[in-house]
Formats: sequence, structure tokens, C-alpha cells
Amino acid sequence: MTAAAASAPAHGDTRHPGARRGLITVSIMLATIMQALDTTIANVALPHMQGSVSATQDQISWVLTSYIVAAAIMTPPTGFLADRLGRRRLFLIAIAGFTVASMLCGIAQTLTELVGYRLLQGVFGASLVPLSQSVLLDTYPREQHGSAMAMWGVGVMVGPILGPTLGGWLTEYYSWRWVFYINLPFGVLAFLGVAAFVGESVRRARRFDLFGFAMLSLAIGALQLMLDRGEQQDWFSSAEIVIEAVVAGLALYLFIVHMLTAEHPFLDPKLFVDRNLVTGLLFIFMVGIVLLATMALLPPFLQNLMGYPVLTTGYVLAPRGIGTMISMFLVGRIMSKVDPRALIMTGLLLVAFSLWEMSGFSTEVTTSAIVRTGIVQGLGLGLIFVPLSTLTFATLPPHLRTDATGLFSLMRNLGSSIGISVVVFYLARQAQVHHSTLAESITPTNPLLRTPDWPAAWSIDSHAGLTALNAEVTRQAQAMGYLDDFRLMMFVVLAALLLLPLLRRPAPRRPA
Repeated sequence: MTAAAASAPAHGDTRHPGARRGLITVSIMLATIMQALDTTIANVALPHMQGSVSATQDQISWVLTSYIVAAAIMTPPTGFLADRLGRRRLFLIAIAGFTVASMLCGIAQTLTELVGYRLLQGVFGASLVPLSQSVLLDTYPREQHGSAMAMWGVGVMVGPILGPTLGGWLTEYYSWRWVFYINLPFGVLAFLGVAAFVGESVRRARRFDLFGFAMLSLAIGALQLMLDRGEQQDWFSSAEIVIEAVVAGLALYLFIVHMLTAEHPFLDPKLFVDRNLVTGLLFIFMVGIVLLATMALLPPFLQNLMGYPVLTTGYVLAPRGIGTMISMFLVGRIMSKVDPRALIMTGLLLVAFSLWEMSGFSTEVTTSAIVRTGIVQGLGLGLIFVPLSTLTFATLPPHLRTDATGLFSLMRNLGSSIGISVVVFYLARQAQVHHSTLAESITPTNPLLRTPDWPAAWSIDSHAGLTALNAEVTRQAQAMGYLDDFRLMMFVVLAALLLLPLLRRPAPRRPA
């Protein structure tokens, strides 16, 4: 099937291709935003859910884990299902299933129901992002791919950033159930738009590689469980985490061997011959680390160490999404005139600069400094994501795009999961190190503790004073741990600069 055929308007109407493209874009954007919001919108509502369904802290975490694992496992089969069912039909099934599952999550009365319905959300929502990207790439000609990816990227990048803000507001003024009900209007409008304006793709007969899918699913599922539960189980001191790590590694090895030797593998090995695609997958993995890891660190930093209320935290973080939105719209207009690699480099440097500034924060940092660094980081992420999405698929044959977009989404999600696990672990470790270092200087022989300027509340001569002093030392040690995390992510971003020379800019097409 050619790109032109794939992007042909439904019902044979070619009178207003520009208007139809706009309507397709709006419909797809609604589905993308709906799925992207759900990656983070439920996080802030977990304490309210926990009380409502009478769950423990460990049990309620499965509300997040079940969604993440199901979505990760069901992302790779998107290409196969689109070929067998047709891309438009699969899109409609995914939107309808995700919307219904959202409604069921909202009315759930027990923990079992809530986790089960979140599992369904992940199953149906997994294909929404790769399908939306694939449809847009085929709907627009290659010279307009930058603009198309800019519009699509707004939902993918801004959704997770604004999710905690919207989730906190809905939970505060309505109920935790509204973090799921909010999907209903998005889902209905997206379903009607896709049904009316997106054309059906040509179906291809394709064998289903059950063994390949089973091994890849096992590897992804075991890895996600290991990452999500590692901190709670004290990582490799737990037999559960060791077993999950061994299963993930063995299953991945078997999947790779099978893919390279089977006659009809689950993923076409030709995907990994394309240099731009492989480089783009590595790139989006590293971008995923920074995108959600930063959002996982900032809310507890602001709430636990600086005393910000939940709503205020959401408002302070919102400008980050605004910065991303602005840069994406700008990139969509200038990318045809500028080397996309230069835009990616500029974005990486902006993100690295913002993280360097954040590594100098203290517990007395001003709100304006938090907002400013957030805007700069948002601008940088927007400059990275759009040209990266365009270059990744620029040299790939159209019939491989749906499989490739599924891998692209999978690598972004894996990067986010691994990034969050790493920064949470590193935060706990560094906080212990800094606490030990600071505590070493608190001795009766230290003259600073005997000066008139030393607060009486921190007197080392009383039990209450020592308790108060230890609480402050713990607070400062945690703050220093957060700064170490920001510095670590800055080095990850700078390391991504080494991948830039591997991206090739496709030669411009000659006019017909």
C-alpha cells in the first residue's frame, strides 16, 4: 500500500483535502491527548482512591502498575493488528474500548474492579499513540511532516506534563472519579471524527508470530514489574526482583534470536536496518527519561520540602507544558527551512541548561525560578521532539511505519519507567549519603553549635532539640539528593548529543 493510498480521504471525497486534513488532525489529537493525560493524571488522586476502596499503599500502586504493564505489552502488536483489521477499524475499537474502560474506572467500587478496568484501559489505549502518529504521517506529504508532528507532539508531550495539574484540580473540587470521567467527551468526539474523516487502509495478510509476541510481552511485562516494584522491595535484595530481572533478560534474548531466525517474525528485522529509526529509538528513550522523571521529582520536592499545596504545585508546573506547546508550534513553521538536527541540538542544550540551574536549587528557591526553569525546559523538549519524530521515520518505507511508531512509543514509555525508577533509587541513596555527611559535623565539640546565633530550638543538649535538628538535617539531605538527581539527568541529556551525527537528513524531493 502506498502512502497516497493510505491517506486517501474516506468516502472518496477529495474536494477539500486541506479541510479534511484539519478535521483528521483534530480527531486524532483528541485521542492522543486522552491517552497521554492518563499516564499521569491519576497519580495525584491515588491517596483519595486508597481511602475510597480501602486499599493499602502497596495495593493502590497497582492502579498505576496495571495500566503501565498492559499498555507496554500491547503497544508492539499495533502494526500486526492494523494490517489484519485495518487501521481505521482498529483505531475506532481502541477509542471506544478506552472510553468505556475509563467510565468503568470511574464507577468502580472495589480495588479489584479498579485494577481490572485500568488493565483494560491500558490494553485499548496502547495503540492510540502509534496509530495517531502513523495516520498523520500518511495523511500529510513529507514536506509537511514537521507541522504534522508538531501538532501531534502537543498531545504526547504536554498531556503528561499537565496531567498532575488537571488531576489535582478535579480531585480537589470534584472527586477522584472525575480523573476518569474527563475522558468521556474526548473519547466520543474522537470516535465520531475518526469514523467520519479517516480513510481505511488496505489490509494485508500477515501471520501472527505467537512465540515472538509471547517472548516480547514477557520481557516487557517482567521489566515493568521489576521497575515499578523495585523500590518497594529493596531491589535485588528481594527474590521477586531477581526473578523478574532474569525472566526479562532471558525472554528478550529468546525474542531477538527468534526474530533473526524465524521465517515470519513478530517484528520485521528490516526495521532495524534503517539507521534513522534505530538512532531515533535510542534518542526517544533518553528523552523519555527526562520527560517524566523530572515530573516525578518536582511535585514531592515542592510539596514535601517547600510546603506547597497540591493545587499550587500544579499551577507552578503548568508553564512547563506551555513552553513545550509554544516551541512545537514554532518548530512546525520553521523546520522546512532549518536543519532539524540543529533544532534538536538547541533543544538538548536548553534542557541541559535548565537542569543545571535546577541542580543549584535550595529549599528557599523562589517560585519565579521554578517557573522560569520549567519554561526553558519545556521549550527545549518541544524543539527536540518534533524534528526527532520527523527524522526517525523520514527514510522508512511507508508499510513499516505502523510497526515503527509502535516501537517509538514503546521506547519512550520504557525510558520514562526506567528514568523514574533510577531517579527514585538515586534520590534515596544520595539522601542517606548526605545525611551521614551532615550528621558527622554535629558533635559537642563543634564550636558553631555553641554560638549565640545557633537556634535554641536545635540545641544539642536536649532530646527535643536533637529531634528538631535531625528533622532539619534530613530535610536538607533530601534536598541535596534532589539536586544530585537533576545533575544526573543533565549528564543524560548531554550524552544524547553524541547521537546527533548518526541522524541523516533526507534529501529534498524534486517536484513532479
